[in-house]
Amino acid sequence: MADKEKIVLVVEDHVPVRMALVDKLKKEGVKTIEAKDGEEGLAIALEKKPDLILLDLIMPRMSGMAMLEKLRKDEWGKHVPVIILTNLNPDDKIMREVIETEPAYYLVKADWKIEDVVAKAKDFLSK
Repeated sequence: MADKEKIVLVVEDHVPVRMALVDKLKKEGVKTIEAKDGEEGLAIALEKKPDLILLDLIMPRMSGMAMLEKLRKDEWGKHVPVIILTNLNPDDKIMREVIETEPAYYLVKADWKIEDVVAKAKDFLSK
């Protein structure tokens, strides 16, 4: 295989959601790495440089928004696609912050099935 294997970093503190995403991605042939909070996610992202990040917003130690802001300050991190996954409904403040950090996509978890999230991730990886 000439192409580098694509890697998705799943940053999610809720274990059942993280495991469901990782399991489904693996079943679809996508290599995954995972982090339980934004602090761990940022360190792993900068070290491993995944092709896509699935990022929860509300997490302990460092929120997804804080992680994304720090990630965007890194030369590599400025360009990595990030799909935000959250249960927050996008209010004006959240949407301003989201727009400023330029995520690839913003998904409200309650509106999406795991299969839909995985399909969206695979779509981004194929670009």
